[in-house]
Formats: sequence, structure tokens, C-alpha cells
Amino acid sequence: MRVLHVRDAPAILALDDDLLIEGDNAQVLPRLPEGAFDMVYVDPPFNTGKAQRRQTLATVASGDGDRTGFGGRRYRSRLLRSLAYDDSFGDYLGFLMPRLSRARQLLAAHGTLYLHVDYREAHYCKLALDELFGRECFLNEIVWAYDYGGRSRRRWPAKHDTILVYVRDPERHHFDSAEVDREPYMAPGLVTAEKAARGKLPTDVWWHTIVPTSGAEKTGYPTQKPEGVVRRMVAASSRPDGWCLDFFAGSGTLGAVCRALGRRFVLVDVNPAAIAVAAERLGDAATAGRARRAQAGR
Repeated sequence: MRVLHVRDAPAILALDDDLLIEGDNAQVLPRLPEGAFDMVYVDPPFNTGKAQRRQTLATVASGDGDRTGFGGRRYRSRLLRSLAYDDSFGDYLGFLMPRLSRARQLLAAHGTLYLHVDYREAHYCKLALDELFGRECFLNEIVWAYDYGGRSRRRWPAKHDTILVYVRDPERHHFDSAEVDREPYMAPGLVTAEKAARGKLPTDVWWHTIVPTSGAEKTGYPTQKPEGVVRRMVAASSRPDGWCLDFFAGSGTLGAVCRALGRRFVLVDVNPAAIAVAAERLGDAATAGRARRAQAGR
């Protein structure tokens, strides 16, 4: 894997190694070769209007600690790391659509775009993508449903994200259902024992937990998406050794999934903290250390 800053990148980036690039994706995308990617996964900021922050704490037993645990035991907490980014845009589509237009050009003829948004912007993005790709290129609206977090008493709690799926060419797109993990039947008694043992292909509603707070894949990065959700997209819509792109890369989940499935990847993020987390996750300790030292010196 090569790690570089956009200021050091050539005018045309060669896809001769996996790439982790720090910089504004609007400057990186024009340097990538057109028609090179099996799939593009886009998980942009959700335009919540709030700063997204994730803190990592360590706790130790202490009689005068600031936290109370099981059995009334007291603990003292210590902040290990705080990661944050701004999530507010005055013109969300004005920010996003030029990047998606370039993403379409980067897709191979058999390529697929996955745009991961939430309920605030999903309907606007659907109309804009219909215009950009053509309605005939709309493949799916995937609903990722989870059950975590606070619950409003004044409305139905919002517990899902939307993933809009568009293909470059509806007659040529790649979709390999045999590569996708299978789910248990909700009523296994209604199918044969053989079918129940094999499970069923997921529908367009995916019930999947968020990244567990104590799970092995947790990086501490805000809004990190679970590998299980991204894995389905990569497995279905890319080929072995095919190239996948994520230009809001965050903690590098797409890269981790591609590594596991034998795909190649390009990750881009403007946030040095994200580059540090992704580099560490993908095994580049030197880059992670330099990025953290640069952050600390600001």
C-alpha cells in the first residue's frame, strides 16, 4: 500500500498498488483513471448540522473516580483520543454531486456506485442520481436497519440508513449473488431442511448491528461503518483483483474489506486523523505515527 498526500501525487495516478491518499477528494478524483473501478462506495458526511465526535476512554479503579460501575465500584476515566469532523453543509447537493459525477466516469462499464446516506438527504440524492445516471441505471435502494442509540418519544425513532445503488450500464453490470453471505430464514420451518441450513440471500433490507463498542474492528473513528455491511457490496459488485474506491474513507473500512476479499483499493480522505486511523488499521504504522504527531503539533 502506498500512502501519499495529494500535493505529492502525480497528475495521473497509476493503479499499481493499493492507495491511501490524504487530501480533498475534489483534487484527487480527476487524477484517477476513468473506467478503472468495479465499484465505488461513497459514505459522505450526513449533513446532520452537528460536529461528529468520538472519544476513546480508559478506565481504572479509583475510590474517588468520576464513574460508578457494577456493584457501586468507582472508576476514574482518562481520555485516550478524541476524533471529530464538521458535518454541516449549506448546499449539500452542490457539495456532493460534482464528486458523484466524476465517480460515474471512474466506473467501469460493469461498475456499480453505492451511495450511503441517511433520511435527511436520501430523497434529494435519489432525484439527483436519477438525473446523473438515468433512471434506468437505478438498481436498488438498500435499507440498513440497526437497533442502537436513543429513542425519541415524540416520533418513530430513526434506526436505518439508506444506500442508493446505481450501475454504469444496466445491461453489463456485475452482480455475483453467490459471493454474498447468506442469512437465516425468519421462518425456517416453512422451507426444506437443506434450504434452512444454507440460508437465504439477503433482500434489500439489511439487519446488521453497528460496530460494537468493544468489538475487534472498532477504531474509535466517528460514524465508522461495520465491515459486514461493506463486505456485501464489495463481494457482490467487484471481481477478484478488481479495483474499489472510497473517497470519504474515514477509518478505512473499505480497504480492510478489500484486503480480506482479494480486491484492490483506493482510499481518500481530507482529514489527517482519518488517514492515521486507516493507516494503522491497514498496517502502515509509520504513516499513522507521523499523522498523529502532525495532529498533536497543531
